[in-house]
Amino acid sequence: MKEHHSAIREAAAIKIRALREAGKKTPSLAMIKSEEEIAGIREAGHINSLVLDAVAAMIGEGVSTAEIDDVVVKTTRQLGGTPTCLGFHGFPRAVCTSRNNVICHGIPCDTEVLREGDIINVDCTTTYGGYVGDASRMFMIGRVDEAGRRLLRVTQECLSLALDGLGPLSPLGDIGYRIATHAHANGYTVVREIGGHGVGLAMHEEPFVSHMCTKQGEGMLLLPGMIFTIEPMINEGSRFFTCDKQDGWTVRTADGRRSAQVEHMLLITEDGYEILSK
Repeated sequence: MKEHHSAIREAAAIKIRALREAGKKTPSLAMIKSEEEIAGIREAGHINSLVLDAVAAMIGEGVSTAEIDDVVVKTTRQLGGTPTCLGFHGFPRAVCTSRNNVICHGIPCDTEVLREGDIINVDCTTTYGGYVGDASRMFMIGRVDEAGRRLLRVTQECLSLALDGLGPLSPLGDIGYRIATHAHANGYTVVREIGGHGVGLAMHEEPFVSHMCTKQGEGMLLLPGMIFTIEPMINEGSRFFTCDKQDGWTVRTADGRRSAQVEHMLLITEDGYEILSK
């Protein structure tokens, strides 16, 4: 982390000490970004959103997931960024394309062509100016059945509810509580083992953001300067999943039913939050 004066981090250090003395769970100071870092991450998030806009403009029936990947690479580089996923721990493509029963980490390929009725998540991560932006969007291809439309609607509602009331001193566990409560009330399950995460200086940082919590008020208290993703993965059927043994990446629902995910990257501010990429 760069060594320079940061009012946000200095204020956080004082707050962390006071909260710990009061017996509260707090983030580490390393989870608090400086003003300079926030500015850089905000730019990276903006570029990442523009890349997803380019995907939205071309995605549709007859498009292969490899073509989506091509657009991500081309647009990212035109904007001066780098596709963060490309080569990350050996990941072979620049973006994750997770269709129908694929929960996450789907690998784009020439032979996977989108058909009417498909639902697909496009998860994009961009490095720009040394900082990282991350978000994902769901897309419906042509006419999607009512059950699929409902799954996407409830998944978006889960994310919106997680954001409701989010801000300084909010318990981290309330994010998962709101998501799980709404998903379960609508007959869906929540993937527990994969969640949101800190982001900005690297692709994956602390804290882990669980999308499953059974009790309000649990977890560390959020403080201004924290940047992380919320990305609920909501399944039609079982919450359990398998990981493809051949490619080592593709995560599918264990029962073959569909899954949906929406991801925003956000900053905790003095009076709430700011969405940095969506």
